[in-house]
Amino acid sequence: MYEKILVAADGSDHSKRAAHEAVKMAKVNPQAFITLLYVIDYEKARTEILHGQSSDEVHLERRKHLVPLEEIFRSSGVNFETKTLHGVPGPTIVKHANETGYDVVLIGSRGLNALQEMVLGSVSHKVAKRVEAPVIIVK
Repeated sequence: MYEKILVAADGSDHSKRAAHEAVKMAKVNPQAFITLLYVIDYEKARTEILHGQSSDEVHLERRKHLVPLEEIFRSSGVNFETKTLHGVPGPTIVKHANETGYDVVLIGSRGLNALQEMVLGSVSHKVAKRVEAPVIIVK
């Protein structure tokens, strides 16, 4: 049974599906605890502020991504916390997951096409390759 469950999320539909899968896992084990992790990308944040958004506007925009995910956990009655970190998403998720010792990591697939994935690499692929725990990529 999984007790420490990490859901790395960006607010996309794929991350919502990952949240639902995490709830299914947590419902099986009353000791389960989910951490909802959102990573604020330095480059993206800097670009948002440079394009005229205030830091308050940027913070509110990010919260809008997390609220539906938190509601999925809250309405299901599972134990969870929300954690926000700063950094490049892939390496930040990997570092946090490996240092904290999660039993399983769930992450949504962003659905990059083959060329985009080959050139850019997907966050979910980077996480799956480097996290020491089992990783479930949810489409």
